[in-house]
Amino acid sequence: MRIIKEGSPYPRGATYDGKGVNFALFSDNATGVTVCLFDKDGNSEIERVELKECTNGVWHSYLQGIQPGQRYGYRVNGPWSPQEGQRFNNNKLLLDPYARKLHGQLQWDDALYGYTIDDVEDADLIMDIRDSAKFLPKAIVVDPQILIKLDKPNIRWPKTIIYEAHVKGLTMQHPLIPNDIRGTFAALADPAMISHLHKIGITAIELLPIHAFMQDRHLVEKQLANYWGYNTMAYFAPEAAYMHSGELEEIAQTVDALHEAGIEVILDVVYNHTCEGNHLGPTLSWKGIDSLSYYKELPGNPRYFDNLTGCGNALNTSHPKVLQMIMDSLRMWATVYGIDGFRFDLALTIGRNENGFTPEHPLFHAMLQDPVLNRCKLIAEPWDVGPGGYQLGSFPPGFSEWNGDYRDVTREFWTGKEGVLSSFASRFAASSDLFNENHRKPWSSVNFVTAHDGFTLCDLVSYNEKHNEDNGENNQDGANDNRSWNCGPEGETHSAEINELRAKQKRNFLATLLLSQGIPMLLAGDELYNSQGGNNNAYCQDNDIGWVNWNNADNNLIDFVGQMTEIRKKFNAISRAEFLTGKKNDHGNSDVTWFNVNGQAMTHEQWGDPNNKSMIVKFVSLNKEDSAIVVFINASHVKVTANIPDCEGYKLELLIETPLHTNTSKTNKTLVLEPRSLYVYEGKPI
Repeated sequence: MRIIKEGSPYPRGATYDGKGVNFALFSDNATGVTVCLFDKDGNSEIERVELKECTNGVWHSYLQGIQPGQRYGYRVNGPWSPQEGQRFNNNKLLLDPYARKLHGQLQWDDALYGYTIDDVEDADLIMDIRDSAKFLPKAIVVDPQILIKLDKPNIRWPKTIIYEAHVKGLTMQHPLIPNDIRGTFAALADPAMISHLHKIGITAIELLPIHAFMQDRHLVEKQLANYWGYNTMAYFAPEAAYMHSGELEEIAQTVDALHEAGIEVILDVVYNHTCEGNHLGPTLSWKGIDSLSYYKELPGNPRYFDNLTGCGNALNTSHPKVLQMIMDSLRMWATVYGIDGFRFDLALTIGRNENGFTPEHPLFHAMLQDPVLNRCKLIAEPWDVGPGGYQLGSFPPGFSEWNGDYRDVTREFWTGKEGVLSSFASRFAASSDLFNENHRKPWSSVNFVTAHDGFTLCDLVSYNEKHNEDNGENNQDGANDNRSWNCGPEGETHSAEINELRAKQKRNFLATLLLSQGIPMLLAGDELYNSQGGNNNAYCQDNDIGWVNWNNADNNLIDFVGQMTEIRKKFNAISRAEFLTGKKNDHGNSDVTWFNVNGQAMTHEQWGDPNNKSMIVKFVSLNKEDSAIVVFINASHVKVTANIPDCEGYKLELLIETPLHTNTSKTNKTLVLEPRSLYVYEGKPI
């Protein structure tokens, strides 16, 4: 007979101590909780044990003799009253929110819904009594050990260069990676992958969601798939499809290999919503455990969720136990697996209370005071679909933010839009107008031109319109405002002239990104010739459309990116820890000087001239022994002869230029700037 003891309310989840397992589940409104044990195949329920103790809303018991590998789930009793936000239904097996590893895949069936699926009015109020156990993945008890072995690289923010990538998509078509490990964590640690990351000079890889996620029913029925993974089913468990070995150690081994190579690992995390959707979605975990506690309800009508995310629901991060769950998840990934940072999807939502978004939200305070997390890189996506849903620059010190304005203005500038020179200069200088308050730093701005959501760099210069027909939504999904320019025809062309222009434009975008103050983020595959055929919303394309195409790799562009990242790392003038001021330093030079193409300081009228698309900028380091960097920029469609500005005390030497085929025409006094071109000079101290 199994020995059952009182156990402890903390830690939550299933915790093995060498002799048995402590089960602890939070549900403030439940009347009873039962843990259900399954056989190793996860098919047959072999035992049920009631968790008889409840401490501060946490139900708990200790079961002696349970070993790692045990499959389990929960059934939770309580009132069925959807009108009041109560959706308890003990016919539904529920996944442990703290599950560390999952067994099996979700199989879609109407039994997964807490209510009766029927085409009648108020069907969501009628309880469904079918058992859902055989359709739901089971949680697996694991041995809670620290898996990483190596120290973290601890790259300083000013020297950070981020590479946004998808675990599967980055490696599925890499020709030098063994076929059997492609698409997994193991592939990220392959020497061929690490060699490429070194060649392009990135310091951190930011992975799209790796938490276990659910395949949307409507996509499965269309024979598509949720590729990006923004549909979390378990915040403590990895997506099983990304593990070649099936063992959790594979993740830690990959992180260790990247750390040994000097590369940090940042996770894109989705704590704003879950996979359970709106009030009509399935009952898989939180909804059946305690819907009122875990989710934000529509004010005044708890029957409905407050859909601040556009995904049907929003986690109630103001609830202390929900906040604790998020914190426990973050700490686990940082300590057990050695993760170096987190990018928070729709971070506005997790910072909302009953009055809307606030940078003083308790969750932000909790992260920033935590002795583990306050040493991690914390990056916010500063928008959602709720009221006041764009708050760029509003997050507290300690957070960096995806700078959507940088993306938009930089695209507009290089595609020839008039009247954006002043805005472009502000974004080029780390957007100090947005971030230079409350002791924030230039690294508060994460700059990007492309990201997973939108056109790739190749498509940005090849398409004027989105082409999302393969998504099965009649090309209605995805953004319509792409600020792109196809340079002539739509899509691929055999015109050498147009292809050369497109290649130059790509170099202009990449050079701008890597010269800008703030933190650059590159999209994986942009250094190759990766196209999605004009699809700007490849969230459901787990195939050749969404995967990085290594077969068309552009070695010239790869080398160019490597040269630019080396310049960024080498010269402190462009990878600064402080905002530019324009004031003269101790050796008589301003940290930044903006010149017109006549070589004179820009005037107010010239900044406001809508036809002005050219300028020169000189960056100078605080250290007088360091080189200056002088950048000549011409986004106009005609050649411009620029006068060399005053660079007294420095000798100018060309480092890199974006025209592919040019004999740089420079004298001691002038430099001819090709149409749509950028030139970088090192000013060596004399």
